[in-house]
Amino acid sequence: MTLTELRYIVALHQTAHFGKAAEKCFVSQPTLSVAIKKLEEELDVALFERSRSQVRATPLGEQIIAQAQTVLEQANVINEMANLGKDPLGSTLSIGAIFTIGPYLFPHFVPQLQQSAAKMPLYIEENYTAVLREKLRQGELDAIIIALPFNEPDVVTQSLYEENFVVLLAKDHPLATRKTITAKQLEKEQVLLLGEGHCFRDQVLEACPGLRKHFAAGNDPLQSVVEGSSLETLKYMVASGLGVTILPASAAPLHQDGDGALLTRPFATNSAKRTVALAWRASFPRHQAIDVLSQAIRQCHLGKAVSG
Repeated sequence: MTLTELRYIVALHQTAHFGKAAEKCFVSQPTLSVAIKKLEEELDVALFERSRSQVRATPLGEQIIAQAQTVLEQANVINEMANLGKDPLGSTLSIGAIFTIGPYLFPHFVPQLQQSAAKMPLYIEENYTAVLREKLRQGELDAIIIALPFNEPDVVTQSLYEENFVVLLAKDHPLATRKTITAKQLEKEQVLLLGEGHCFRDQVLEACPGLRKHFAAGNDPLQSVVEGSSLETLKYMVASGLGVTILPASAAPLHQDGDGALLTRPFATNSAKRTVALAWRASFPRHQAIDVLSQAIRQCHLGKAVSG
């Protein structure tokens, strides 16, 4: 039994497809298939049920794969301990951020981090919370930047800052005459939201429960919800006159195109906001790297700092 074989069965369990698992492990499909079959023969158990249409773990296979994942995580800890003994700020740090944080944080954060950890290269990824969660668990990412709530066993979470939500609308929109806007006033508007899978979408609907009610009912001709793939896409749709949208404050600054076609308005109360946090595995040994990362993010001043 080898760590490579354990990586193969974990990858096959995650993808449920021999070809995709082989691609994930950077090997040929026959190589992966033979290795998994060899491991099953060594253990004298069937780890997977195979058919033409699907591959899935057997009940005993699921238990063994779960233990294999734990073994791989601990193997990563050994590697990290070795790196720690060399220089905790001298090797690559892999970080991820959700789509509604990364594009607005990284331009400020990366230069800030280079000042305090110039010899620590960064691998950066943007993705959905669910994908980042899984990659953190697997050791593919060292730390992730997400919005709370975020709960995961054996993962440490540190609050970084709070940022308010704002409403983005065209300068000639009727609500543009108001200094602040209430969630109630948005219930009669065509509100543009991110699509399913974005946690920011859920946070907006939580902050504006009336939108959730109307969206679920789907029978109010005066109000509808249009979905977009990114916050920047939503901005363009607002500029085209399609409706209004809600943004985190860090995403609110507008490009200076000279005509001032768009403007933002704060909510009448501070209840529409989110808390941005840093999360990492409790077993991750490069504590100094995490500390430097946290400090660099806080120094960007993208929101109200909170104690974590």
